Amino acid sequence: MSERPAQPVDEPDDDQLMIGIQSGDPRAFEKLVARYQGPLIGFFQRNTRDIQLAEDLTQETLLRVYNQSWNYLPVGRFRGWMYRIGRNLLIDNVRRRSHDLLLKAVRRGHEEDDDVLARIAGDVLSPVEQADIREIADLVGKVLAEIPDEQRQTFTLHHFAGLTLAEIADAMEVPTATAKSRLRLARERLRNRLRHRGVIHLRDAEQRP
Repeated sequence: MSERPAQPVDEPDDDQLMIGIQSGDPRAFEKLVARYQGPLIGFFQRNTRDIQLAEDLTQETLLRVYNQSWNYLPVGRFRGWMYRIGRNLLIDNVRRRSHDLLLKAVRRGHEEDDDVLARIAGDVLSPVEQADIREIADLVGKVLAEIPDEQRQTFTLHHFAGLTLAEIADAMEVPTATAKSRLRLARERLRNRLRHRGVIHLRDAEQRP
């Protein structure tokens, strides 16, 4: 699973940055943008297949984080709060368009995606099947497009953005049990689709957290 953005020990955490924003410190917002701009673009791009739209949605999400900073309570739940704003923007954008921009997940354009996809392939394949991990990782990127929206969003938030189940529940405004169930179903669908494409002997990934 992808890790949360690197944060040196002497750097303020997310809540401290939000307190800084609430206090009018422009540097706090600059640091927050630097920390989350990349992960947000990645999340939107994988769910829209449109890099320009992903960048626009990221900018709008961060702008809303700034404008709604007074609504945030610094209780250690920032990522769930921020991704909830982003996901709502994504849904609103889809509703405004005549076609469904959430049909396919993207894995192109970011080298870091290759590493994450390889780790995900390793999560669902046996050691023997990982011999051709690059080919399998490419296939993972394609079959993600076939997973239902809410399951795929849960999967990408967990594996790409590195959110915990509790944070995903916050972001998607559902109980933690629902987030856990959606992640399990996404993994099942991913394994089944890989199996249908000739990748067999997939090992059970449900036991992983």
